[in-house]
Amino acid sequence: METNKKVNKKSNKFSLIFCIIGIIIAVAYFVLLIAGKWIFEDNNAFYVGINIFQNNIPADRWLRSVSYIIFFLTLSYVLRLLLKQLAKLLTKGKALTDLVCSFIKYIAVIALIFAVLKVWGVNTTALLAGIGILSLIVGLGAQPLIEDIIAGLFIVFEHIFDVGDIIVVDGFRGTVKEIGIRTTQIEDAGGDIKVVNNSDIRTLINMTSQLSLAVSEVDVEYGESLERIELVIKDNLKEIKKNIPDIAEGPFYMGVSKLGASGVTLRFTAKCLELQKFQVERDMNRQIKLIFDKNKINIPFTQIVLHNPPVFEEKNDKDEIKAQEFVNEQREITRNIDEDDIHN
Repeated sequence: METNKKVNKKSNKFSLIFCIIGIIIAVAYFVLLIAGKWIFEDNNAFYVGINIFQNNIPADRWLRSVSYIIFFLTLSYVLRLLLKQLAKLLTKGKALTDLVCSFIKYIAVIALIFAVLKVWGVNTTALLAGIGILSLIVGLGAQPLIEDIIAGLFIVFEHIFDVGDIIVVDGFRGTVKEIGIRTTQIEDAGGDIKVVNNSDIRTLINMTSQLSLAVSEVDVEYGESLERIELVIKDNLKEIKKNIPDIAEGPFYMGVSKLGASGVTLRFTAKCLELQKFQVERDMNRQIKLIFDKNKINIPFTQIVLHNPPVFEEKNDKDEIKAQEFVNEQREITRNIDEDDIHN
């Protein structure tokens, strides 16, 4: 581990040094390019060589080639850097900026190659025509690649999903880390990354497009008064919301979910972001357990009773009416919550 850390530190130092040298060269080049007409004499060989906008005067080929390399690579880097900084300010559209950055990088390299070839006397017009014919021939045998690129464009421009969204593709659930021209990278909770060709993403579930439903089911003993428990829940729902700030809507008491072998199952739901769904469910379980403990409501567990059963608190008519009103109120609030959402 220590060896790896040392190697990483050395690699980072070299990268930093290389980056600083590149910035110095780029700044010096653009300063000379802009201010050269005041620094150098007319038709100075060095200034003519680095001035790529002055093509009517013969220039040194090596100097002009280096000038094109610095110009195109710097311009590409600056544009991509600005787009990435802009993407940090956006909640959506990060995938589009990544795609545009990829196009800028490839276009800059292609333009650089043609510019350098032209400096050395290559007929770029004929070369373009030849490449067009070659592209047509290669394209017929590279249909999967073209399908991936077109599918990637549709994903980005139709906003099917974006970088940072949680999606499910072929049973694999994870966060979208990158949408490239050809592939999409999805990272699951364990850090495993699945790389999928864009054309292979035919059906998916975007879990981030709407709030997700967090579900908590808790059992209580049959001997407990259901009306008394529902009144306790009514008095503490706001407290659960206060203690779990990740809940966007709710929590709601859905009623009796099932009658189990040893207890009555009560269901609670709340809406939250998909990324926080499982943590909200754990927090709801904890809060409900604390509330039940505080109010002496027992959660059943498998046991053999060798003594007289406990005496439970009795309900009264007033509590029964209040409990029924609370259940009716919760039923009305949760009327639009689809059962299919609960199982997703």
